[in-house]
Amino acid sequence: MAEVALLFDANLSPRLVGELGLEYPGSEHIEALSLRTPDFAVWKHALESNLIIVSKDSDFETLALLVGPPGKAIRITLGNCSTWAVAALLRESLERVRAFATSSEESLLVLP
Repeated sequence: MAEVALLFDANLSPRLVGELGLEYPGSEHIEALSLRTPDFAVWKHALESNLIIVSKDSDFETLALLVGPPGKAIRITLGNCSTWAVAALLRESLERVRAFATSSEESLLVLP
C-alpha cells in the first residue's frame, strides 16, 4: 500500500508528526517549515511536496473546492479536542485517507 504524508496546519499540534510517524511517514508541520504564509502558498508547497494538508479550519476546505485536484486537503471536524483524539481519528481513517490520496477526482476529505 502506498505511503501517505500529511502537512499539518498551524491549528493542529506539531506533536502529530511524531505521533503518526508510523502510519503517515514523511509528514510535516507548517511551523517546522516556517510556512506561515497565505493559504495558497501552503497549498502549492503541499502539492509540490506530495503532501495532503490537514486542518481544522475551513480555509483549506474552501481552497480544495475552488482549486480542485490534484491538490488535497483533509478537514478535521472534531471541534475542540485533544491531540490524541486527532491522532486516533487519523489512525482509524488510514485506509480511507489512502484511498483519498490515490483518487484523481477528489480534493477534499472531511473527517469524521
